[in-house]
Parts: sequence; structure tokens; C-alpha cells
Amino acid sequence: MTEYVNMWKNFANFSDRTDVRGYWMAYLINVIITVVLGGVTGVLAGITGVGAFTYLSTLYGLAVLIPNLAILVRRLRDVGRPWFHMFISLIPCAGVIILIVWIVKPSIPDDGVPQV
Repeated sequence: MTEYVNMWKNFANFSDRTDVRGYWMAYLINVIITVVLGGVTGVLAGITGVGAFTYLSTLYGLAVLIPNLAILVRRLRDVGRPWFHMFISLIPCAGVIILIVWIVKPSIPDDGVPQV
């Protein structure tokens, strides 16, 4: 849970580094929250018949957009890649696989940039 809290504390920090564990734990907790929130909004919308509850998932997705981009940029810096390499995921099929391979790589030696 500490990694998820650090993601929010450093939501606009695009210049430091994040290690493998920090990235994947924040990602895992974010996925769990998204799934639970989606289930709750689906049940509430089904019970009440009002589709307004579906906006909760959308609002959460918009709220975590910038922190997710920031932690991805910090993770790419940690493996020695520039920030714009995250756009490789826009290439169908292979782009996402290449990005995942880069993200799971071990950290490069510290060059004076602090890890968050």
C-alpha cells in the first residue's frame, strides 16, 4: 500500500525514478480498486436502474491518469529510457509487449537521481 500512496504523493513528479516493486505494487492496487469500483457501480446501477453510478469508475480513471503517467515515466527513467518511449505502446501488439519488457527490467545503476 505504501507504493500506491507514494504514487499519489508524487503525482506530478516526472523527474525521479521508481523501482520495479514500486511500479508493479502501485499498478496492482490500482487494478484492484478499479475492479472493485466497477463491480460496486455495476451493482448499484443494476439495483437502482440509474446509470449515474457508472460515472464513479470514469471519475476514478480520470483521477489516476496523471499519477499513472508519472509513475510510468519514472519507471522508464529507472531503466535508462527517455519518457517518450511510452508511446511505443501505441504500436499494435508488439508495442505493449516491448513496453512491458522494458518495465520489468532491473534498475540501472544510480546516476544521482533519487528513487521515489
